[in-house]
Amino acid sequence: MSAARAAHPQGDPDRAGLPDAVLRPVRGHHAFEACVEQLATAIRLGVYPRGTTLPPERELAARLQVSRATLREAMAALRQAGLVATTRGRGGGTVVTLEPRTPSARRAARTDPATRRDRLDALEFRRVVEPGAAALAAGVPLDDAARAQLEEAHDAVRSATRPADHRQADSRFHLTVATLTGSPRMVEAVTSVQATLHEMLLAIPVLPTNIAHSDRQHAAVVRAILAGKADHARRALEEHCDDTAALLRGLVG
Repeated sequence: MSAARAAHPQGDPDRAGLPDAVLRPVRGHHAFEACVEQLATAIRLGVYPRGTTLPPERELAARLQVSRATLREAMAALRQAGLVATTRGRGGGTVVTLEPRTPSARRAARTDPATRRDRLDALEFRRVVEPGAAALAAGVPLDDAARAQLEEAHDAVRSATRPADHRQADSRFHLTVATLTGSPRMVEAVTSVQATLHEMLLAIPVLPTNIAHSDRQHAAVVRAILAGKADHARRALEEHCDDTAALLRGLVG
């Protein structure tokens, strides 16, 4: 047992059985986002308190039933978010720090309960309205100009290199999908959701693994809309919303 864990007044979380209650085998299409959510939530809830050392990677990977590679990617995300710090070599390990690294992340950590409830509500509302917008857009006969508009919005997300540019291009992509529905109410709803989502995304690091997943999901949405496959468009955007929500619930809290 590490000195940090032994010295902590709450003792060893494994002996209390807390990890078994919170960390469950990961299911779903993208294990990375689910791992980040579960581990970050366990840290925020005090299953692994500040100053304690997390179990070895092999143990966490077995508990979550994911590959070591996926677990390492999730741990890297936690380090980028300032939730943990890792030291190598004899006596090293990953220690819970809970020190947000950016001003946006520090503000998010101080968010009042009412704002947190509003943001969770926005994530749930997004999962209803944006997949609905994609399905509706797939059912609309699109002329050449509309098809080009969607493809250009998609290309802008894929080609953006700076984090700020990528986030803006991502928002424009989702707003473009809403615009193709021809419904002013749909555009208004997606605009509201994206405004809240943007503030939340500023509080977490840009994670290459998640960006790769997002790119594939965007491409699936575009293909489905252009092919007029409403169910495919809805499912692809639901998956996208689920992955983003998992990261935000874990890293923002």
